[in-house]
Amino acid sequence: MSAALSPSQLASMSPAQGQRADLSTSAERATSGEKRRSVASRLNWLRAGVLGANDGIVSISGLLVGVAAVDPANTTAIALAGVAGIVAASLSMSVGEYVSVSTQLDTEQELVRKQWLALADNPAAEEARLAKLWVDRGLSETTAKAVAAELSAHDAIDAHLTTEHNIDPDDLTSPWAAAISSFIAFVIGSLLPFITMLVSPVAWRIGATFVAVTVALALTGWLSAWLGQAPRLKATARLVIGGGVAMGLTYWVGHLFGVNI
Repeated sequence: MSAALSPSQLASMSPAQGQRADLSTSAERATSGEKRRSVASRLNWLRAGVLGANDGIVSISGLLVGVAAVDPANTTAIALAGVAGIVAASLSMSVGEYVSVSTQLDTEQELVRKQWLALADNPAAEEARLAKLWVDRGLSETTAKAVAAELSAHDAIDAHLTTEHNIDPDDLTSPWAAAISSFIAFVIGSLLPFITMLVSPVAWRIGATFVAVTVALALTGWLSAWLGQAPRLKATARLVIGGGVAMGLTYWVGHLFGVNI
């Protein structure tokens, strides 16, 4: 992508050259908008997946550590608690994602509906408003009008929604995708502490689970940061510290109240 032209460079151009430069800039911004929508779409399922996996690892490991703190040799109690926790929490997580994303989808659909009505009522006024949005983004008035007219002729509803709200009307948020990815990620994440706790020797059950969960959270944090192109160390440290605190607290609760009972 070419570098943006400075005001002095634009001033030295002829009007025709300046308009071509503005059009080139608008094309770059449109491409940038497509990339932003692509990133937003990727981050949506990534968020659900990472939250599901992280919640599965932390919540089930905390539950199992709390039960094992009372009696690490009671495999039946640990297994029952783990299965019940995985079933209840995974469904709760997926339902929560579905409800949350459905609310977002309702908002997006309402914006689409209102934009359709506005275009049907006064398309000229909507095109003028679209041109003003491009002027506000840095284009000259002449070029902004040309861009708005061309985009409106091609797909007016898409031009308005992407420019005003960063919404792709053909790719709205999917509640089912978020719910299913969250459910699957939770179950996969929860299996690590569950299996580790059951297959480890009784004397090492809690310690082995701590180690396995710490490694899993570190990998989850690094992977999510890599996919989202975010700082890896910060994401990894955040998950590891949070998971460690959660397991420490549940171990203390299980040990204190379990032993006293």
